[in-house]
Amino acid sequence: MTKRGLSFSFFAVAGLGIGSLSVFGQGTSAPPLVITAYNGGAAIPYTVSKTPWGEPDLQGVWSSDDTSGIPRERPKDLGNNLYLSDQAFAARVKQVEAGVKRGETDIGSFRNDFARRAFRQTSLIVDPADGSMPAFTATAEKRRATRDRGTFGDGPFNTTEDFTLYDRCITRGIVGSVLRVVYGNGNRIVQAPGMVAFSYEMIHDTRIIYTDGRPHLNQGIRQYLGDSRGRWEGDELVVVTTNLTDKTSIGGNGNGLRHSDKMVITERFKRVAADVIQYQFTVDDPVTYTRPFTMSMPLTPLDGGVLLPYECHEGNYGLPHALSAERAEDKAIEEDKKNGIVRARRAVQVPVPNRPAAPAEEN
Repeated sequence: MTKRGLSFSFFAVAGLGIGSLSVFGQGTSAPPLVITAYNGGAAIPYTVSKTPWGEPDLQGVWSSDDTSGIPRERPKDLGNNLYLSDQAFAARVKQVEAGVKRGETDIGSFRNDFARRAFRQTSLIVDPADGSMPAFTATAEKRRATRDRGTFGDGPFNTTEDFTLYDRCITRGIVGSVLRVVYGNGNRIVQAPGMVAFSYEMIHDTRIIYTDGRPHLNQGIRQYLGDSRGRWEGDELVVVTTNLTDKTSIGGNGNGLRHSDKMVITERFKRVAADVIQYQFTVDDPVTYTRPFTMSMPLTPLDGGVLLPYECHEGNYGLPHALSAERAEDKAIEEDKKNGIVRARRAVQVPVPNRPAAPAEEN
């Protein structure tokens, strides 16, 4: 498999970006782009190439793999520090180097993707300034249900509505499709006059982002990936997505407490080096969160440069098997009761050797 270029990797900018950093004020729901790929240092000169019709060229196959080790929320002891100290960054570099060595020599049936470069970023969240997720509203808490975790939880599974759209091979949502998980983090960007196509490796979604000035769809039309409209601000693509459903979440793989259909996502894309796109999104959902929040991250070339087939579709056997297993457990509980054995329902998630851990939830 082709290795990524390392021309932009392993920065060690002494004394830059280590102190307390106020990224931006909280007076706007969609703050300016925070280019964390610079690692807290000065901007690196770069002139983006243009498409034949004159727009900045974002095309390529990108990945969030190199955000490995960057938590979504910042450790409390780091306060408002968006970048690691020299010592902490050196430790992260060693961690990445060890991951490369392990990943390139690993043998097994399960594919784990790994980072090839290190960044100083202390959290994906850049607003609020302390890198913390805002609290859920009381209204959102009332929506909490076992379905929010699907098969990563313990059910019960009585209908297809008890599973996430990820379980059902439908979608992981806009945010869940980009956030790094253990594999399948590829994203392909293709441009044409008046539109940008954004494809995700896992669950094989493709979004069409229109940049020709057309209005959003009627609010009565709702889509899993919403309705995206983009505009160019210099070399930066700004995308506003509305018309979302309330069936997805912004957690890893689209798991976690679901957002409302009032959510608006504002994304920013800017190519800041030949092999880096800074990607940022702001989530604004006053029904679900007490304030908007923003995550920013570098996207870098995907190893091999090709999205691998993700053979998952809505008719797969996962759901029928999960539902039939639950019905078998129903029957077993009744049979035990007839024999004088009263027991708790068996948990769905039992320890399995070498099984990858379930993704961390943003509850």
